[in-house]
Amino acid sequence: MKKALFLMFTAGIGLSACGEYSQVASYKPGSYQGKSDTRPWEGGKFAGDKAAWEAALASRNQNQNEYKKAN
Repeated sequence: MKKALFLMFTAGIGLSACGEYSQVASYKPGSYQGKSDTRPWEGGKFAGDKAAWEAALASRNQNQNEYKKAN
């Protein structure tokens, strides 16, 4: 009885592994399925002001300029 129960349990575990499905994403040609990205200046403290974002970026780049730091 124990052997039959063990074989049934083993067969049940073995067959449950066969129930996996393919995890590959399917794509429709010509359409993007993912999340749409926002521009860096469209959110946060800039709220759509591209010029302010570019000025902040240029200022940050100048603060990282090693030639400016050496003088």
